Amino acid sequence: MSPIVADGLGLSAFGMSTVFIFLVILIFATTIMSKLVTKFLPEAPAAPAKAAVVPSQGVDPQLLKVLAAAVKEHRSRQK
Repeated sequence: MSPIVADGLGLSAFGMSTVFIFLVILIFATTIMSKLVTKFLPEAPAAPAKAAVVPSQGVDPQLLKVLAAAVKEHRSRQK
């Protein structure tokens, strides 16, 4: 095996091991930070949900007819 290939394999092994070690450290760091955050900063109680606003007026019947006709026309063109 030529020295250049051996140097390339050694360099790639060094790079991959460096990345692997960094990722392991990153996993431990995020796990520790997550535990610290949940310990010292617990979740605030959820705010009560607001009731949905219901319109006082019904839907205009003419608007419903127009929408139904538009949907019917669209579906007839799709066939």
